[in-house]
Amino acid sequence: MSPKQRIAKYIKTHGSATSAQLAEHMQVTRQAINNHIRALLADGSVIKTGSTRSARYHAITSTQPIDVFSRNFALAGLDESDVYVQVARILNLKRLLRANVESIAHYAFTEMLNNAIDHSGAERCSVVARINNGRFEFEIRETGIGIFHSIAEKFDLDDEQTAMVELTKGKTTTMPEAHSGEGIFFTSKVADRFVLQSHKIELEWNRRFDDVFVSTPRFRNGTTVNFDIQTDSRLKLEAVFANYAPEKYNFEFQKTQVMVKLLQAEYVSRSEAKRLLLNLHKFREIQIDLKDVSRLGQGFADEVFRVFANGHSGIRIAAINATPNVAAIIRHAGGTIESNQTGGEL
Repeated sequence: MSPKQRIAKYIKTHGSATSAQLAEHMQVTRQAINNHIRALLADGSVIKTGSTRSARYHAITSTQPIDVFSRNFALAGLDESDVYVQVARILNLKRLLRANVESIAHYAFTEMLNNAIDHSGAERCSVVARINNGRFEFEIRETGIGIFHSIAEKFDLDDEQTAMVELTKGKTTTMPEAHSGEGIFFTSKVADRFVLQSHKIELEWNRRFDDVFVSTPRFRNGTTVNFDIQTDSRLKLEAVFANYAPEKYNFEFQKTQVMVKLLQAEYVSRSEAKRLLLNLHKFREIQIDLKDVSRLGQGFADEVFRVFANGHSGIRIAAINATPNVAAIIRHAGGTIESNQTGGEL
């Protein structure tokens, strides 16, 4: 029996084992054990929970349930890719998801877990993932600082509602030296349904309705992320990146869409416009989505579509989903109206 087979047998017999236990059993160094463990992880014979010296290795058997993954993790030193590998093996995602959906699942899961690791300030998080009624779903929950509070504090914003709008624009991160601020933006574009809940704000992107919704549930500490997508979805991650980070911009994230209604249904003043325009100078193309906005003041329109546009000649800014009355105000200010080219098919 080879060392690899002996290790697999020990783990199966005992249910799980640490590297130290395996090294003692095999009478070899931990480094030698880790070489064999990597091979067992690669061929799907075992899965890993925890990290560094607290890591444990568990046997996978044909009788284990494969419809749900549920674990709690210490965030210090956690590797989001290692956790995704565990999820993919237990749920058999390579077989149950179309290749394009598995690519999306990998991207979204690792981006959201990395956010919890790097930004939450929490000690632990819970991860639940499942295949359910033809959908892949996951939830990541931690009880740290809270995503909207963190952004509001970092950028000295008025409140968490304002921070929420900043987050939806993209390129918003509290750690610019290590993160691009793109993860949540692109995850929201590839999900069928993507929800962020923190404190008293719940923000939901819903592909079925091609819309974004905000609600005020009961207060919840930290941040909870929920993601789901059909297992047979035709959506491709590459298509979403190509739309917002196109070749003409050297594949850099230079196009964004701002959902105006997230703050209020009526916009009148220049000060409201300036708040909405905060940090949008980072982009080359901006779509101002006016869906469900019932009234737009001339001062607001002038600040966005003339003053900002003239002051940033290298940026193309246009409105979409404007009612006829709102569109007339924008045209009077010299603004551009265009059809929504980023709709639900992406």
